[in-house]
Amino acid sequence: MPNISVGLAMGLLVFGNLIAILSDALIKTLGGDIAIFQFVFFRQITAVIILLPFCLNAGKASFMDGLKWHALRAHIWLLGAVFMVIAINAMPLATANAIFYAAPLLMLPMALVLFKEQLSRYSIIAGVFGFLGVLVIIRPTEINWGAIAALVVALTIAGNNLLIRKLPKHQSVPQTLLLTNLVGIPASLGLAIWEGRAWDFEPLLTAAGSSSFILIYAGTCVVAYRAADSNKIASAEYSGLIAAVIAGLIWFDEMPDLIMALGTAMIIFPLILLAKYETSRETL
Repeated sequence: MPNISVGLAMGLLVFGNLIAILSDALIKTLGGDIAIFQFVFFRQITAVIILLPFCLNAGKASFMDGLKWHALRAHIWLLGAVFMVIAINAMPLATANAIFYAAPLLMLPMALVLFKEQLSRYSIIAGVFGFLGVLVIIRPTEINWGAIAALVVALTIAGNNLLIRKLPKHQSVPQTLLLTNLVGIPASLGLAIWEGRAWDFEPLLTAAGSSSFILIYAGTCVVAYRAADSNKIASAEYSGLIAAVIAGLIWFDEMPDLIMALGTAMIIFPLILLAKYETSRETL
């Protein structure tokens, strides 16, 4: 995979997060009575169907490389997908996404521990201000199940993105995404059966649409986090919050207020400054 700049890696994450909001919006249209494990299973099946044509020329040996890391990421992703459905249907779209975007801040200490990444003061400042912006948006007065579910999602996003560094670099992005979904299917099918709900295939098309959008996001993450240290680019994950506000307003009449605008500014402005700083360092 060719080397890309930090600025381009951050740009890819911005694009991926904007696309991911469309997946979240589709999930929210289903309502809270959806059979969650069935829907997650449908998402994985449709993801495999979408990705398979892009992987037909890959050799068997290539697919077996790094299988334990793919399996670990698959089950972390499965956990996050389940709690994401819960969180999105339990709270406004922008609020849920604001909590999801605690992931970049969580990635900073995790990257320090797992990969010994050196944290610049600029990445720390951007992460802290971004998280403070998240708190301003949430205005937490009490802990509820929706907020807990969203925090679990943030933790799984952080862990999954960091584990990308463990995956074989010679595997293509479609291969990586296919394996992540494929090895998680037995667990998701088992959960769907355990759920005990009558099989309802009506959400299948919605699952396919959600899979398509989230695969684009996951693909940008694979490319970006392979190319650059997470502490340099993770703050770009905050960018989707603006799209979440817009999507919530247009589709679900979730009107943002001045506090939301303040929190969003606290998230976005440090991101812009960090991107400029990292780009200037590369040109030196």
